[in-house]
Amino acid sequence: MSAAREESDSTVRTVAALRAAGCVFAEDEARLLLEAATDDASLDALVRRRVAGEPLELILGWAELAGVRVAVAPGVFVPRQRTRLLVEEAAALADAGSVVVDLCCGTGAVGLAVAAAVPGVELHASDVDPSAVACARGNLGSRGPVYEGDLFSALPAGLRGRVDVLVVNAPYVPTDAVALMPPEARLHEHLVALDGGTDGLEIQRRVASDAAEWLSGGGHVLVETSERQAPATAALLTAAGLAARVVRSDEADATVVVASR
Repeated sequence: MSAAREESDSTVRTVAALRAAGCVFAEDEARLLLEAATDDASLDALVRRRVAGEPLELILGWAELAGVRVAVAPGVFVPRQRTRLLVEEAAALADAGSVVVDLCCGTGAVGLAVAAAVPGVELHASDVDPSAVACARGNLGSRGPVYEGDLFSALPAGLRGRVDVLVVNAPYVPTDAVALMPPEARLHEHLVALDGGTDGLEIQRRVASDAAEWLSGGGHVLVETSERQAPATAALLTAAGLAARVVRSDEADATVVVASR
């Protein structure tokens, strides 16, 4: 049997197995798993992990957001493709030399993608989860420091009043809805990366209350949220003295609230 025929047969088998397991993008996932496999045995092992419900990104060891590839780690929030809108809106407000802070950074993908889109920004990131901090430090490397701690308390005092672009992809799933999330998320990502409190706005509420004092004179804070929650998110930022607007992409099913001083 030719190598091309063997590869074709492997592709067909892999796609069929993934489709039977309910993978919506079976063809795309099969291609990635075939690229990652070193032989038939390793491919079978990778497919078994995926069929068992392990996130594709954890199996591959990486995720991609807005053209930037980052390493992922067990328990750490995996970047979602809808977050590309957050990156695009943040990059549009940044310039070379802008101070950019990726709050609740997870893997650090959002901050890295903004920095890739706008060379020369001064990048900082933080997260409360030690696993996320370790992952983000590996991804950011020399691009910028990653701090461990709860929201703004993690940041050095020297950033107060200097932040030009604050990007926030904080958890916004209501506590009772976490159990309804896909198993890929609720079984493989730490609860602290998913649970947004009773109404899903608990962390956003805390961000809004303190954001203004960390922003520069013309600074901006951008918060990813849901379409349903966006009016409440915007109201929180408006109550904090910021001018807020809602940006929506139906194509990406993504919503971002942008607020400015």
